[in-house]
Amino acid sequence: MEKLFYPITQRRLRADTHIRELTASVKLSHKSFIQPLFVDEAINESRVVNGLKDVEVDTSSTILNTIEKSIKTGATKFLLFPVPAKKKENNFDFSFATSVIRSIKENFGEAVWIASDLCLCSYTSHGHCGILNDDHSKLINHKTVDVLSKYATQLAIAGADCIAPSDMTDGRIAAIRTSLDALGYDTISIMSYSAKFSSQFYGPFRDACHSAPNTNGLKNRKTYQLSPLNINDAIASSLRDEKEGADILMVKPSALYMDVIAKLKQHTLKPIAAYHVSGEYAAIEALAEKGLVNREAAHLEVWTALTRAGADIIISYAAKNAKEWIDKMGY
Repeated sequence: MEKLFYPITQRRLRADTHIRELTASVKLSHKSFIQPLFVDEAINESRVVNGLKDVEVDTSSTILNTIEKSIKTGATKFLLFPVPAKKKENNFDFSFATSVIRSIKENFGEAVWIASDLCLCSYTSHGHCGILNDDHSKLINHKTVDVLSKYATQLAIAGADCIAPSDMTDGRIAAIRTSLDALGYDTISIMSYSAKFSSQFYGPFRDACHSAPNTNGLKNRKTYQLSPLNINDAIASSLRDEKEGADILMVKPSALYMDVIAKLKQHTLKPIAAYHVSGEYAAIEALAEKGLVNREAAHLEVWTALTRAGADIIISYAAKNAKEWIDKMGY
């Protein structure tokens, strides 16, 4: 009789939900997620963001309700983007941002963790992330760093738990760390946008923050944000920020740059944050709206892939849904 051959199979590890959970190499947790928040000084009622389902730009009053609702879903960590009413080229007023942070901390205290984005793109009349020269042809690095350092200390004094510089100027991490430490804020962490690429996937975000470049000089941010063609620059910039005092390194965008996350993970022991940016989020939402993907499953698949690539922290516009969706994942 012919001897039957039974191949060694991996299918036993996929047989049911329980064994799939036990043997999964990726363990998602809502505790690893950060929810972005937008707050605009110029509006009297919250407004929707084009392309971002379930995401609104808040007022200084409605943001407290937004946070309260998020806490009830299990989201307790937030990345704040303040949008001032007036645009300038210098002598910026950061009092709106500091007042919002102060209000959040007075209402929620240690129940929430607030990272504040640190950039000038929503403050400048030209929409760039720093101070430009007279003909707007060049971003002046040292002047930008000086303003950002002063801004960072004001945010720390107001109660921010973390400073998140997104401007991509050289040397700003060292300057911010030095300024914070000099004032006794040595426990305030820095989450650096260390690998922030010049990307086409920031559109809905720029609608939320009114931060698109709009000058006859620099047409885009390619002279200070990273080129998608240069992964070595991304790694070098991240490792430089680590040496200067960054506590968390961020890759932005993330779903299209998982190779950067994976490579950076090989070079650092610092936590890596993956920012699933507005355009990436909006793409899933658009597919789900047309019935082409399951919304929850698609976001979960991206989060799983980011974690598998090496991300320790995920910044997502659906972070407030993370606990519910992960609990019923059923992979």
